[in-house]
Amino acid sequence: MYVRGAPGTYVWLAILFVTTVALHHMSPDFEEDFLRQRSTNIHELSNNPVRVLFASAMWIDGGHWIPYAVLYTVFQAPAERWLGTARWLAVNATAHVLSTLVSEGALLWAIKHGMAPHSAADTLDVGVSYALAGVVGVLTYRIAAPWRYLYLAAVLALYGIPFVTGRTFTDLGHFTSVLLGLACYPLTRGRGKAWNPKETAGTFRS
Repeated sequence: MYVRGAPGTYVWLAILFVTTVALHHMSPDFEEDFLRQRSTNIHELSNNPVRVLFASAMWIDGGHWIPYAVLYTVFQAPAERWLGTARWLAVNATAHVLSTLVSEGALLWAIKHGMAPHSAADTLDVGVSYALAGVVGVLTYRIAAPWRYLYLAAVLALYGIPFVTGRTFTDLGHFTSVLLGLACYPLTRGRGKAWNPKETAGTFRS
């Protein structure tokens, strides 16, 4: 029942598991070249934008599947059950696509102004972290006030501090994704009463 309530999340997670296993059977050199062809870097976006935007979300660089399984269970699955699969997918797609375009656009600007090397146009950039950050952002509206504001402060600190201190294109992408998730508020309307942690705690005590 738990899995059936979030089919998109667990189908996606199953795909990531299969692709992660496949990566473990590749040689390091072949793996790097293979992922680079599915990367949303400037070079691939210029030649195959639709293909790489989709393909990049099916692979995890480094093969860290278990942490993503935990994060999907904690964030993606509850978001899908709350929003419904279509709206949940819209949040993921919005965050993944637009944050990629923003971050790679910023990197292209940096290259053209001599602030980044030309080799950065072929940077390896695959994964689902932008989509996940967007869902983390939209889940702000799932929580009742005043807990909502504590959650939002924690999320902005988690993604904002690396952006301010690191200023890499991926830090920009993650922070942009959170903002896009927050901008998806219209998709949350009519999705039921916000979750109140205090009420849940009271249920356990009783």
